Amino acid sequence: MSAPTTPTYSLVDHHGHAVTSASYQGSWQLVFFGFTHCRAVCPRALGRLSTVLAELRDLSDRIRPLYITVDPDRDTPPVMRDFLRAYPAFTGLTGSPDAIDAAKREFRVFARRRDDPEDPDGYAVPHTAITYLLSPDGRYVTHFPDSMPAEELTAELRRRLN
Repeated sequence: MSAPTTPTYSLVDHHGHAVTSASYQGSWQLVFFGFTHCRAVCPRALGRLSTVLAELRDLSDRIRPLYITVDPDRDTPPVMRDFLRAYPAFTGLTGSPDAIDAAKREFRVFARRRDDPEDPDGYAVPHTAITYLLSPDGRYVTHFPDSMPAEELTAELRRRLN
């Protein structure tokens, strides 16, 4: 499974600024899709990725970590901004349902809303838990499974960035 050669998107960051895939060219992009109401997978993945970025030290300055929502109905820029206070390295991206659907198609991400009586809003959004790496020119390089240990991911990113 892989993303297209050069995935594109047109979204809004967690500060309310319009961004596109071209906005981050010049930096490596580390892209993870999720949602702020996720109870386990997203917090665990963002925590692991934050640890990896800290371990990379000076190399992390070359990486733009992006968290793209799969739940645009709830994940407005203010909600994303508040959620990402716990993960300050990340820029949250959201947008209209159509814009999010387009981004998901570009990265070939699965996400589907389903009823969940345990959630206060009555639904959850199971989704692909993969981290994508894009080169500074926006091209797909590789992806990492959610199960990859932080140490292994750190070593792989260090190898690719050097």
